[in-house]
Amino acid sequence: MNYILGAFKPSCIISITLNDGKTRKQVPLKKENGQTTLAPLFQSQETIAGKISVEPMQGKKVEHNGIKIELLGQIEIYFDRGNFYDFTSLVRELDVPGEIYEKKTFPFEFSTVEMPYETYNGVNVRLRYVLKVTISRGYAGSITQYQDFVVRNYTPAPSINNSIKMEVGIEDCLHIEFEYNKSKYHLKDVIIGKIYFLLVRIKLKNMDLEIRRRESTGSGANTHVETETLAKFELMDGAPVRGESIPIRLFLSPYELTPTHRNINNKFSVKYFLNLVLVDEEDRRYFKQQEITIYRTAETSS
Repeated sequence: MNYILGAFKPSCIISITLNDGKTRKQVPLKKENGQTTLAPLFQSQETIAGKISVEPMQGKKVEHNGIKIELLGQIEIYFDRGNFYDFTSLVRELDVPGEIYEKKTFPFEFSTVEMPYETYNGVNVRLRYVLKVTISRGYAGSITQYQDFVVRNYTPAPSINNSIKMEVGIEDCLHIEFEYNKSKYHLKDVIIGKIYFLLVRIKLKNMDLEIRRRESTGSGANTHVETETLAKFELMDGAPVRGESIPIRLFLSPYELTPTHRNINNKFSVKYFLNLVLVDEEDRRYFKQQEITIYRTAETSS
């Protein structure tokens, strides 16, 4: 019986060490099981290099048909769980078929890697980057080891960033103008604006500004859309009068935002909206939604 149990124990320990692992920034990464761990942070065009060590368990040898390391960029859509779509796939062969009797170390390097998309963990989809080591064995099944890492890409501030001005109204009942100072915001930005009441014949009791994230996955008839309200900010409590102006000042840094993602590898999109909600005394709700663009600047690398 002990012999049978021993057959299922791993025959070796695989470890993946990055050359700059001790100095490279580590950031939180939510794993598939919901737990959060720290993972090294990279950006596109960086070189990822390090070493792999394979150490046989005491008294064992590792027979193999070759050892390789892969750098994979993958998208997993949760309603198609288990199917990963690889948009980046690089491989380095580390060892030819043979036997390992004692700890052996293999250097690896992936130079100036193109990593166009950011790591993302959403409601229905995740985009991840991983280093995968495979020890190929014919009869006993391959041995694999994974090392996740995070990619964040930085965008310069847009040269054109127009303000948003809109009018909304119900004929002969309500007419308001609202203005936001710009349409593109970085992750630590502040939304500044104002709302101006031109006509008020409805008894309004309060007004909120919401930040909403809309995640779309799939395409065509198989499109799944999830909308989350990430923030709710009370602008007004009580009835406004004609000519009144309400200021807006909403800080984005407290909220867990990501950059806007548009049609990532034809698999998913993530968009952000400012949603203005007005509620009258009969609890009727009036909405006006406006898309904004979120981007990451180098100063907001946290």
